Amino acid sequence: MKKFRDLFAGIILGVFITGIAAYFVPQAGADNIWPFTQQQLIIMKQVKETLKEYQVDGEKKGKIDDDKMFHGAMKGIVSSLEDPYTRFVTPKDLEEELMQLKGEYGGLGMYISMKNDRVVVVSPMEGTPADRAGLKPMDEIVKVDSTSIIGKTTEDAVKLMRGDPGKPVTVYIRRKGVDKTLTFKMVREMIKIKTVRSEMIGNDVAYIKINQFIEKTGKDVASALKMAKSKKAKGIIIDVRNNPGGLLHVCVDVASQFIDGGLIVSTKGRFDRANDTLYADNGRATKLPVVLLMNEGSASASEILAGAIKDRKRGTLIGTKSFGKGSVQTLFDLPDKSGVYITIARYATPSGFMLDKKGLQPDIKIAGDVEKDKKKDKQLQKALSVLRDKIAGRPVKVDAQTPAQKASGKTAPKAKKK
Repeated sequence: MKKFRDLFAGIILGVFITGIAAYFVPQAGADNIWPFTQQQLIIMKQVKETLKEYQVDGEKKGKIDDDKMFHGAMKGIVSSLEDPYTRFVTPKDLEEELMQLKGEYGGLGMYISMKNDRVVVVSPMEGTPADRAGLKPMDEIVKVDSTSIIGKTTEDAVKLMRGDPGKPVTVYIRRKGVDKTLTFKMVREMIKIKTVRSEMIGNDVAYIKINQFIEKTGKDVASALKMAKSKKAKGIIIDVRNNPGGLLHVCVDVASQFIDGGLIVSTKGRFDRANDTLYADNGRATKLPVVLLMNEGSASASEILAGAIKDRKRGTLIGTKSFGKGSVQTLFDLPDKSGVYITIARYATPSGFMLDKKGLQPDIKIAGDVEKDKKKDKQLQKALSVLRDKIAGRPVKVDAQTPAQKASGKTAPKAKKK
């Protein structure tokens, strides 16, 4: 053992002598250009050289890979902030994420996020394998096939669930209120994201389901409103249940089609450009009465839209408390085509309520799942009842509010014109 320690010490000494100073030690007067101390940089070099020398598979081709090591180090740097939404993405992962925003990829069809250091389902996408299998918001993913997800990131889980259409995958879930681990066997499909679905319910109600806020969502909502007008709808149900959010400017565009001018959301960050106030356009909004459906799978941009409708007294919110993702991320592109998503601000509803990690309370709380059979959908049936009261001019009774609900529903400041 002593000989082994002496050998180890000799190798480390050799590492110092043969190049660390030349490559990693900052020159005098240049400390400000180096991200770490001299000792930290030397230790990083030590670890790499020791892995190459002693790791049991270290001599195999591709095992000691500079790019993989660098990307792993970057992930470690970013994760040290303990912000699940600030994250480093490799060039390949970034390419896949940008592809998803275009609306098509091979997988199961669910949005996931980190919550309390666990990978959880934010929402399944309508009509996808995850939706048909019965996955629900807040389900914790514990294993994919034979790989445990405990302690892993959302990127790790996504890699395991994505893949070629037609290939099977098994996802293991922990669900609140269920003692045993649930098993979901699914087959991957080509996921084509349909952002908006609309239809008439009866002769008087236009139902608009918004699944996500991507580039084309604003135009799709405008088309749905044209349909409502042509069918002489008297009221509108906006359904953002299981909508994980998306692009902020698209959310404001959608809000402008229901709210006539005035504040939609404000962002608060550390630097000037992160502090902003975003207003609805004037003259674009429908004047029809509105009810909005929400649940624990409604996150981010969905919560912005719901918060604006609530605070601006534009409609009634029905369902359950939202997810509570109230922060804004910006993608910073890096020279090797990787990137870093950084949380630059938190947003507030028009009344000033910061809903991050809290969630938005509905005006009328009613539990229930999204059901394909509309008659079995308790939340939708309540929305129809409330909307028809609005159409008839009857008063709508909302729930008695707790202090937390009052905090999330204060009267918004007087609307400003753009």
